[in-house]
Amino acid sequence: MEIVLFGLLAVLLVFMFVNTRKRQKQMKAEQEEKATKTVPGVKVLMQGGLYGTIVAYDADDLDSPALVEIAPGTIIEVHSQAILRIVEPKDAAPETTDADVVVADADEVVEESNTPLEPPVDPALETPEETRARLDRDSDDK
Repeated sequence: MEIVLFGLLAVLLVFMFVNTRKRQKQMKAEQEEKATKTVPGVKVLMQGGLYGTIVAYDADDLDSPALVEIAPGTIIEVHSQAILRIVEPKDAAPETTDADVVVADADEVVEESNTPLEPPVDPALETPEETRARLDRDSDDK
């Protein structure tokens, strides 16, 4: 009877060890993915529930603070582990043409242009200094 109990204990210990290693590998992969996606200009959710835009982040030195803009002109320093996740944009509405037709009244048709004011900036190609300058420009316009 004692041999069965020791065998059962050994199986449970091996299961716990394997399960723990699997979870550690999964967490490490998630951290590495988050570090590669965290670049200046990306919208993030922080541990406290605040949303912000990354201004500066050093993926190599996780002890250095990340700079996050939470409002136009308001940049805060947070620990890199305070960034909970990257906020992925939700699926946008279907592609529209340059001019959409909007019906105001039954008799009146108005055309609106959907051309953007500035071309979209690829956050992966932007340096922290360029991001800070762009965010300063945006806050000056408002």
